[in-house]
Amino acid sequence: MDGNKVVFEKAGETRTVEGDKILLSVGRRAVTRGFGLENLNVELDRGGIKVDEKMRTNVPNVFAAGDVTGFSLLAHTASREGEVVVNNLTGKDDIMRYNAIPGVVYINPEIAGVGETEESARAKGIAYKVARLSMAYAGRFVAENEGGVGLCKVLAGEKYGEVIGVHMLGNPSSEMIYGACLAIEQEMTLEEMKEVVFPHPTVSEIFKEVIFEF
Repeated sequence: MDGNKVVFEKAGETRTVEGDKILLSVGRRAVTRGFGLENLNVELDRGGIKVDEKMRTNVPNVFAAGDVTGFSLLAHTASREGEVVVNNLTGKDDIMRYNAIPGVVYINPEIAGVGETEESARAKGIAYKVARLSMAYAGRFVAENEGGVGLCKVLAGEKYGEVIGVHMLGNPSSEMIYGACLAIEQEMTLEEMKEVVFPHPTVSEIFKEVIFEF
């Protein structure tokens, strides 16, 4: 940034955009001070309340959910974390699976993803296989997005073929990613996914088309 100008690079060319104001909105912090947590000696991790998979803190009978944990600061994450807390408080065993929490970028075209990426899988030492297809393999996508671009990529465990990651580019990715979340949450394999019937014609069929690429 230079004054009211933003300098960026596109296709190897340096460009400048000027405006009256520049809004820089990045980064959030968990608010964990000022309401007595320090008196309970609740353990923090990088400013957020540290919890286990059942959303329990290090202090017995003290749970935490939502942005206060400092992890996955999304409304739908907080909602699920709250469910896990309530279930465990009422005697129903439940755990939080962050690998099944989707992320969406609401632009045009939309971007959505859930689970492992190739980079994260390699970093964790997870043996995986991958398949991808253009969204153009779904007829409805072509009909509704003339000239549009899109991609669906699926990652599966090398040994058992369980779905571990799904990533989409193209409209309406935000409305389709839930199917991938379900597959990961239920630890479904590629063979099990092949038996799922997708309505035709829908853009969501691209998920199954990619599954058959393995």
